[in-house]
Amino acid sequence: MLQTPELQHAIIHNPETTHPSLPASIAPLQALLAQNVGLAESLKQLEAHVQHQRDDVQSRLLALRALERQWRAKQSEQDEALREFSPPALYQRLSASVGEQEALCRGLEESFLEGDGYGGDEAVASDREVTDFIRRLREGRKVAYLRAERKERWDEGRVGGWR
Repeated sequence: MLQTPELQHAIIHNPETTHPSLPASIAPLQALLAQNVGLAESLKQLEAHVQHQRDDVQSRLLALRALERQWRAKQSEQDEALREFSPPALYQRLSASVGEQEALCRGLEESFLEGDGYGGDEAVASDREVTDFIRRLREGRKVAYLRAERKERWDEGRVGGWR
């Protein structure tokens, strides 16, 4: 009889074999059992809700990582496109232009002093050629001075936040 639940159920629920105190003692247990079943159902619903939330968060995380990879690719593409305008590249170009302008002025002076292109075999330049030379030399020296001044300002850290 102890091994057969149907027999136990028949004895407990048979009004002829049931002691009058048995239903009174089982009633609180049945109420607690019903409460446990209700709590178990509620936990199952919460578990399903949490699992759904986890799946949603996981998919959002994967989408976010994909967006992050795309952003990094765009950022590196942008950095590559703007590399020639970066402060180090601009400083390098400025330094090179200072030297180039100085060399251009020296070449202009040497060319004039050697008499290249002025009157052929004559060593004397005309007033117009001298005026043209002085104008070109002044313009070249002005550009060289301005570039050197800008480089000096950059070296001293007086350029708007770039170093």
